[in-house]
Amino acid sequence: MLLAVENVTHRYGSLIALDGFAMHLNRREIVGLLGPNGSGKSTLLRLLSTQTRPQSGRVEVCGFDTAKHPQAVRARIGVVFQTQTLDKLLTIEENLLACGAFYGLSGRTLHERARQAMQQLGIWDRRAELGKNLSGGLQRRAEIARALLHEPQMLILDEPTTGLDPVARDEFWKAIEELREKRSTAIIVSTHLYEEAERCDTLILLDKGHRVAEGSPSELRATIGGQVIELKARNPQEALEILQAKFTLPVRLVDGVLWVESEQAHLMIPRLVDAMPGQVLSIGLHQPTLADVFRKATSSTSIAVHA
Repeated sequence: MLLAVENVTHRYGSLIALDGFAMHLNRREIVGLLGPNGSGKSTLLRLLSTQTRPQSGRVEVCGFDTAKHPQAVRARIGVVFQTQTLDKLLTIEENLLACGAFYGLSGRTLHERARQAMQQLGIWDRRAELGKNLSGGLQRRAEIARALLHEPQMLILDEPTTGLDPVARDEFWKAIEELREKRSTAIIVSTHLYEEAERCDTLILLDKGHRVAEGSPSELRATIGGQVIELKARNPQEALEILQAKFTLPVRLVDGVLWVESEQAHLMIPRLVDAMPGQVLSIGLHQPTLADVFRKATSSTSIAVHA
């Protein structure tokens, strides 16, 4: 096991960022973190990368306690931050060589590590290009290559594809999957993009410092009972009360929209419309998605009416 987070609680004054949080990570595993602003994702990443010490509980990376042995942990992890951090006046290769020196690498070892990282990320042929001339996708590849110079066992990615177009995002994820296969690297990804979450082996959904759901994307989608009916009404609260009185179905009111779960949704739609004459503005039907799971697990405005 490369990572063990046990019963971690962290506060900022009276605000609880993480409350008894726990998670584990194995080699070659890609774990995604999903959660709204204030869910605790950023605090968790700071704890994992030794930027912050846990106030209670334990964080252990590669057998080292992050609070007691931060240097040993840093030597075994790579971090790619949300904001792009390449020096734009240096070439890709110069960026890598400068960063490698901070890790104590030098001479032939440093140049060989840089060459291997650039080749693996597909940027060897672009090594002489200045950072300011790189596309967003190439910058991200260069940042990952830089994070791999010291051969980390765990890679932490904070919203890594922010600002990338779909093509660059797809290329980025191909590089990540190749990295997992070729180096057996464990990867933690904080993301708000559901299509990216689908690429993870395991997802952890956080809300207000708690893990509210965990599983593979398919396992999480299976927690939605049947199909999902999305209903917009003239008076959402009144419509909710009508549904509560007339049906025994899981129903949520989120941002003024009613979400109804039903195993026979195609048969339920006419009944819902008939039950609320003059109320329904629009109604739609779709198979469960990670967005539905996320909405159900993290929305504080959800109201459940169980069958």
